[in-house]
Amino acid sequence: MQSVFETLEERGFIEQCSDDKLRNLLRNKKITVYAGFDPTENSLHLGHLVPLIALSHFQKAGHKVLLIIGGATGMIGDPSGKSEERNLLSREKVAKNIEGLKKQMAKYLDFSEDSAPIILNNDDWISKMTFIDWLRDVGKHFSINYMIAKESVKRRLNSDQGISFTEFSYMTMQAFDFLHLFEKFGCLLQCGGNDQWGNITAGIDLIRKQTRATAFGLTFPLMTTSAGEKFGKSEGNAIWLDPEKTRPWDFFQYLVRQDDRDVIRLLNIYTFLNKKEIVRLDRSLQSEPEKREAQKALAFEMTSMVHGESKARELVNAAEIVYQSGVKGISDDTLSAVFSEAPSFKVSKNVLEKGIDLVELLFDSRLVNSKSKGRRLLESGGIYVNNVRIKENFEINKNHLASESHILIRKGKKDYLLVKVLENR
Repeated sequence: MQSVFETLEERGFIEQCSDDKLRNLLRNKKITVYAGFDPTENSLHLGHLVPLIALSHFQKAGHKVLLIIGGATGMIGDPSGKSEERNLLSREKVAKNIEGLKKQMAKYLDFSEDSAPIILNNDDWISKMTFIDWLRDVGKHFSINYMIAKESVKRRLNSDQGISFTEFSYMTMQAFDFLHLFEKFGCLLQCGGNDQWGNITAGIDLIRKQTRATAFGLTFPLMTTSAGEKFGKSEGNAIWLDPEKTRPWDFFQYLVRQDDRDVIRLLNIYTFLNKKEIVRLDRSLQSEPEKREAQKALAFEMTSMVHGESKARELVNAAEIVYQSGVKGISDDTLSAVFSEAPSFKVSKNVLEKGIDLVELLFDSRLVNSKSKGRRLLESGGIYVNNVRIKENFEINKNHLASESHILIRKGKKDYLLVKVLENR
């Protein structure tokens, strides 16, 4: 049977490992492992799923998992991977963010068994120490030369902005977390994104200096696309796991649109599909790329994980309708469910029966910000009624209903409007 190390290695999770002995350790012993998450926002995003899924692999293999929310470190700000100083968050904001993260984390690991993960807040042990305690018990183990040699610090020191003492101290806090978890829970392994390598190795060194014991670190790749963009970012905005911050439809579509060059790697890391199924999807990708079967599998699996299987199936149906030319004869329930995330505009039945000027409708519904813009879009073929391209203005009437009481309008590739027809009062 494969060890969790071999599973992670095979699926492409492992970027760096602090010690080759970890491979044998994980093959022969069940250990305690942790990853930390700072509450800089009230939601996790796609990037956070990599360590969470990796921890799920650890749990499935029988290892004990600790999830650390950085109530203390989140007040400071990690300089790793950042080109400028973070804005400091208030205690109230951090507390609110922590509650959001706790609710989301429960989705991605199994909390039903005796071996359920433990969620901890590092503020519970860090805030108990005085500044003098910190300097004497923690700070004395860190030389300035050691700290400025770390890549996350070195990069900032070489920038115009530099680095504050506050963020410079962050490394010592994360290192102390590892020491505390080692002493209290016997935690031997810290995992995280590859930008955390310096902080993780600082913890390993602190444990060695304080206890003479060997601890381990494992980092995961920072996911980027073949185009060189950060995976999980769309037009500069993060793809959040909270449906209030990123609509499930947008989440699903982001995944469906992934490049052929990236999708197999994403399936290995972001889903639990077995290798046989991923090989089959890879063959489909090579022989019939136009079917986008691998991308559809990625979108379905990840949406099921984040938003639930029923929502994923609903969005699969949505995708079929979206790409179907001439949407017609669909029930109200189906159409409204499929486009529940799209903005809507209400008109009365008697107004529709008289006819509604299409350009007027585009403007009144705020799909365009001017009537002239609406006319230009029509002339250029950028407006669709029930997924049929329209190139000249005309009046919308009851003959254009896609369902009993809905009409679907689209601007460009993905801006939808659901026109809801209300009974006369």
